Amino acid sequence: MEDLAMDSREEKIKRRAHEIWEQEGRPAGREQEHWDQAVQEIEAGASETERGPVLPDPTVAADSNSSKR
Repeated sequence: MEDLAMDSREEKIKRRAHEIWEQEGRPAGREQEHWDQAVQEIEAGASETERGPVLPDPTVAADSNSSKR
């Protein structure tokens, strides 16, 4: 049951981060910023029992070093 809640939460964050990205004109290189904003917004609207640990964006974590120069 806990895994379902985490999957649902991660999906909400992913959807919201995508919405933010689109609203800002689809800028490149701001994935982590959009993910962090989505996490804050989702957690602000969730009850304490629904909040879990802050999850890193799985797509950014793997690429974060290769995109910085």
